[in-house]
Order: sequence, then structure tokens, then C-alpha cells
Amino acid sequence: MTKFVLIAALGAIASVSAAALDAVNLGSAGDYAILSKTGISTVPTSAIKGDIGVSPIDSTAITGFSFTADSTDTFATSTQVVGGGKVYIHASDSKVAIGDMETAYTDAAGRTDPDYLDLCPSNTKVPCSGSGDLGGKTLGPGLYTFNTSVKEVNIFTDCTISGSSADMWIFQVAGDLTMAASMRITLAGGALASNIVWQVAGKVEVGTGAHMEGILLTKTAAVFKTGSSLNGRILAQTAVTLQSSTVTQPDLRRILAQTADILV
Repeated sequence: MTKFVLIAALGAIASVSAAALDAVNLGSAGDYAILSKTGISTVPTSAIKGDIGVSPIDSTAITGFSFTADSTDTFATSTQVVGGGKVYIHASDSKVAIGDMETAYTDAAGRTDPDYLDLCPSNTKVPCSGSGDLGGKTLGPGLYTFNTSVKEVNIFTDCTISGSSADMWIFQVAGDLTMAASMRITLAGGALASNIVWQVAGKVEVGTGAHMEGILLTKTAAVFKTGSSLNGRILAQTAVTLQSSTVTQPDLRRILAQTADILV
């Protein structure tokens, strides 16, 4: 492969990846591992890999973290915010990101023509009421819609999200999203957490020791119980509560590694 062909191939693959990542445009909210309008609290010790911030309130609403202000007074650091992540302690620092988060939520909620509607425990394509269930399923790319008749979407057994690095998943949940203790979402086939969006009008609750994947755009609370983890982002219009939890923002180096594999 010549140098020029290699450069062209890299550019083409980069364009495909960027298009997939921007299917729901997070704007500057995509710079945060956790972003909240009303507060972020933790029962130590949690580990957040990436930036955290709140607005329109300030750092008084970030509790359970011991943090030290940088000499510039533009951010702080914390032993629970790892990998070079920053704690943005002034409401003004995250104001634009909050607006971008709300725009992204509206975008995801406004998508139409779902590929899957109100999935039931017993059948992958028949509408139901009461509660939806993703547990035990292998979920291909597409738009999954759970209407207002579905009060809660459950993940009570492990499930798999399967597709390529260019694929996109959007889950529209009009009620709550609940993941049971010790359950796990597994990615397969090159699927990326950065291409999975959970738009949840109710609250998100991830049970003790459970593991979730994707970007949470939630209008209500996000609660992560003891030992739970997320590969993704929590972008909440109310409060985020962590109990010795791990949140790791998606790593673009994975895409670069996949690009290198394709070119070999």
C-alpha cells in the first residue's frame, strides 16, 4: 500500500467513524464522563475516568469527592477522578455543555420509525404494555422505542449489543430503565459504547455489581449502586448518585486500533 493510498484509506475510515459517533451529536457534552444539572454524589471510593461537571449549580453540589483546586482556579482534581480527568467547579464552565446535552436529548427522543417497538420478555418484535425487557437478547443496530405504555424497561439477565464500529443504537425509554444486580451488557462484533445512546425520560438505576455500556441521556436521576460500572457517559438533567462505582468514558484509541487492524 503506497503512502498516498494509506492516507486516503485512513481519511475514509476516519470519516465513517466520525459520522457514526455524531449520529446523536453530543457537542461539548461529549467532553464529559459525567455531567449533571443538579449534582453528582459518591459514596467513596468511586473511579471516574474523564471530566465531571455541574451547571447551573456549582461545586457545592459535587459531594463525596475530596478535590483540590488547580492554581488557575478553572478546575479541580480528585483521587476519585482518574486518568487526568478534571472536576469543573464553576457553573459557568459547564453551561454550554448542559445546553448541548439537552439538545442531544431532544434529538434522540425525536427520532421516528423505530426498528423495534416495546420489546416484551417473550418476543423480540411484539408490542406490549407494563414493562419491556432487553435481558437475554442480542441487540442489533437500530432504533428501539418503548412508548409511554411501557412504564419500565428491564435488564434482568445479561444481554449483548452486536454490530460493527460504524453501527448506531438508540434506545428511547419513556419510563425508567432498570438493570438488575450483577447483570452485564456485552459488546460484540466491534460495537462501540460511544455509538450506543440511552434516552431515558425516567430514572436509570444500575444494580449492585452490574455493568452497562453506552451514553446515558437521562431526564431524571441516574443511580449506580455498589460496585456497578459503566463504559460510556452519564449526561443527566437531574442528579447522579454513585456508590463505589466506576465510570469510564469511551476511548477513541479503540477506533484507531481497529483502523490499524483494517489496514494491515
